[in-house]
Amino acid sequence: MSLLDKEPVKRAEKFLKSFDQSLEVITLEDSARTAQDAAKALDCNVGAIVKSLLFRAGDDFILCLVAGDKRCSLNKLKKFKDKKNISMASPEEVKTQTGYTIGGVSPIGHLNKIEIIIDNSLERFNELFAAAGHPNCVFKINFINIQKITNGKIKDIIE
Repeated sequence: MSLLDKEPVKRAEKFLKSFDQSLEVITLEDSARTAQDAAKALDCNVGAIVKSLLFRAGDDFILCLVAGDKRCSLNKLKKFKDKKNISMASPEEVKTQTGYTIGGVSPIGHLNKIEIIIDNSLERFNELFAAAGHPNCVFKINFINIQKITNGKIKDIIE
């Protein structure tokens, strides 16, 4: 079975194609489970890798898209959302909310509607790479289109 035949990858690809027919899922020989792995496999700057990080804020979930060379600031996230308790979602919550497992969480094609916040430092790059439903699958997109496809809010959310 090809990685492209796996349900989470097909879901991400369908969402991608409905946005822009020219966008496609790239299958990597090596795992892109971490931003460093992905950058090495794609021979690009680690900052151009989009990390999809799911946070829990009470009963709500927030997906933060953060540059691979940056860390999401919980304090900035708490201030922006005006919530005292925000924490990383558990692996089970990630799977339930997004339909993806950690290491392959795509910014698109989620099982549930999730608020998305985009790290404004991603704007530095002409090309971005984000997970497409599996640790060995990514897609290439630019900053303007990642904002359009996710309908994410652009904010300063990094440390």
